[in-house]
Amino acid sequence: MTDITSKIENKGSARRRGFLRTLAVSAAVSVTMLASSVQAATTWKIQSVWDAGTVGYDLFKEWCDGMEEKTGGELKFTCFPAKAVAADNNGLFDAVRNGVLQGMNPFTLYWSGKIPASVFLSSYPAGPDQPHQWDTMFYSLGMLEKTREIYKKFGLFYVGPIQHDANIIHSKEPINSLADLKGLKMRLPGGMVAEVFAEFGVAAVSLPGSDIFPALEKGTIDAADYVGPAVNWELGFSQVTKYILMGPPGVMSVYQPVDLMDLTVNLRAWNALDPKLQQMVEDEVRIYSQKHYLAIQKRNIEAMEKFKAAGTTVTRLSQEDLQEFRRAAIPVWYRWADKNEDAREIFDMQLNYMMNDTVGYITEEDIKGMK
Repeated sequence: MTDITSKIENKGSARRRGFLRTLAVSAAVSVTMLASSVQAATTWKIQSVWDAGTVGYDLFKEWCDGMEEKTGGELKFTCFPAKAVAADNNGLFDAVRNGVLQGMNPFTLYWSGKIPASVFLSSYPAGPDQPHQWDTMFYSLGMLEKTREIYKKFGLFYVGPIQHDANIIHSKEPINSLADLKGLKMRLPGGMVAEVFAEFGVAAVSLPGSDIFPALEKGTIDAADYVGPAVNWELGFSQVTKYILMGPPGVMSVYQPVDLMDLTVNLRAWNALDPKLQQMVEDEVRIYSQKHYLAIQKRNIEAMEKFKAAGTTVTRLSQEDLQEFRRAAIPVWYRWADKNEDAREIFDMQLNYMMNDTVGYITEEDIKGMK
């Protein structure tokens, strides 16, 4: 009996040892898989051009913070405000190209000196002036694919446009028509915008956003373009100006009515992502574009009530003013389109769209003699 009992106990011990070995192996495999999963997670550092504490930055950071959960932990976006890593716009562009940052959230127009075609990748004086027109050109007429082709030459991948807002002008004196622009010193973004305003006698002054308030306060400038009401209210423009200039009813701005931002990333970082993850990021940018735009529009409505309560008066250009502004802008369009082949290709795409009867902004007569 003793031998039988001993054999039974030995078999039980063997089974327990086998079970423990299996458990240990399973645990080791689980740890290895977990470590592999952690190692596979990708983190991107992305810098926005929004300052910390602004509505623009808060919206973008909220979106970035949600990316890790949406991708099941595969991709994490670490968001930085303006100047946190790259000190200025030139530095930001280079930091993403060189991989110091994996992405950026700029206003697309910032790169007009580096990528001439970028002046046509966001709204410009008297061009397409409705957000849906820009979505149509990017997502239905081939402009997104062409934009990516252009950015690839710089080691960048243009993920997609982000709808933001219209730009408006704050002034010390009322501007009731284009004739009232003559002789004004105005903060403008430069490039095509400054060239068109120069046609109406405006002396353009280039200033970063942080310098606009003191320049208006000291009288260094008479008026200033900046973004929309929501942000401009936060910057205190109602304290140093009495008037806001807009376009005809339904058009908040005649010179930058659809000021687009975007998400642009390092090309190598993009190519390292799984195709399914790439598609997810593209889809999320389109979702965020609408979310950002609608949030800003709500804030604009609230801000305009605050401007009104503070004594600010809105003046509007007429439909006739808009047509005159467009006539002055068309030759400037062509000058910028002639800067290189990419700019011309993007412009031609947009010109065909504006001449289509679904839009009807431009006629053959308007561009007669233009090349």
